[in-house]
Amino acid sequence: MKIAVIGGGSTYTPELVDGFARLGSMVDELVLIDPAAERLEIVGAFAARIFHHHGHPGKVTWTTDLDAGVTDVDAAVIQLRVGGQNARISDETFPLECGCVGQETTGAGGLAKALRTVPVVLDIAERSRRLAPDAWIVDFTNPVGIVTKALLDAGHKAVGLCSAAMVFQRHFAKVLDVAPETIELDHVGLNHLTWELGVRAGGRDVLGSLTGEHVDRVAPASGLPPDLVRRLGVVPSYYLHYFYDHDDLVEHARTHESRAEEVQAIERELLQMYADETVDTKPELLSRRGGAFYSEAAVELLASLLGTSANDRHVVNLRNGGTLAFLADDAVVEVPARAGTGSVEPLPMPQLDAVARGLVAHVSAYEELALDAALHGGRERVFRALLAHPLVGQTRQAETLTDLLLDANRSYLAWA
Repeated sequence: MKIAVIGGGSTYTPELVDGFARLGSMVDELVLIDPAAERLEIVGAFAARIFHHHGHPGKVTWTTDLDAGVTDVDAAVIQLRVGGQNARISDETFPLECGCVGQETTGAGGLAKALRTVPVVLDIAERSRRLAPDAWIVDFTNPVGIVTKALLDAGHKAVGLCSAAMVFQRHFAKVLDVAPETIELDHVGLNHLTWELGVRAGGRDVLGSLTGEHVDRVAPASGLPPDLVRRLGVVPSYYLHYFYDHDDLVEHARTHESRAEEVQAIERELLQMYADETVDTKPELLSRRGGAFYSEAAVELLASLLGTSANDRHVVNLRNGGTLAFLADDAVVEVPARAGTGSVEPLPMPQLDAVARGLVAHVSAYEELALDAALHGGRERVFRALLAHPLVGQTRQAETLTDLLLDANRSYLAWA
């Protein structure tokens, strides 16, 4: 089978390649696609060495030609960042001028990324559909929920993927000293806005233990104080601390280097390592790049979608379809689903309590407005999306942030 990685020149690509080399026996050809030719050459050659190191019989190819790369693929993984780390630095800093958190997937920074990203992903997906009409699209590009909804609304055979659930699965297994595959999660919400409402180890309910006797080891993975996790009785995802600890994070961001600046420095060092022809395994430094366990999540999901695995339960982003009764059926949610060659269907899940339900409804409405702005442009649409976001929500802030966002992104937005 032929699998394409669009955005294959990313310094993170070797993490995914390592997963395919170790776990992806179904891959005959892995093609990396990226417009950055010099960077792609370095990453592509390193990826081929990783395959060879693990004795994988498949071949790794790379190209700057999207059409050539996606022709006749069985699946395409989209993992791109329009504007690179420089745009991310902007996303993480301009909202601070209004006292709002700067983050690449939520708030004003997340909206900026969505506006840049959605049109590019849709163009890629349309070109891919013409050349590989039966291929699955797996989106790992943030903001995953908004991008996945754009793909599904356009009729693409697509599913969104985030590694957050697998991170929790592996962490809980370590805390409980059990095998990761015995941990099953009721992971419910939106992308980067989820709660673990149920956790089972070998079929036994262990959520109470994780939020009780083990809470001091569990809470750091959520970025929240142990006492709050204990009081909630569920485990929030890491991104909830942008909502629950917003003001403290803003103050911290004003006096510290942004995450984007940190990643930018890591990427420079990684590229130097990748260029060394004696290196054929992923360096330890890559673990600081982010996206832990993405390779395992992606390979396992693709194996189900391509019919080469009996394990069909995966946490993905897909149509709500009544899973969360308070959201529209066509909203995109992040929940466990059954994945097969023909479809991906959400599994019945416990319902969120009022604390979580209100926030999810609020952010889902924002995502609807954000997608409208990304598809159709216009200052008023950007303003309305920001006004609807719970991390903004005030007229004066929304007006100022609209201007700051548009000023920072005019080179990417034709309508701006």
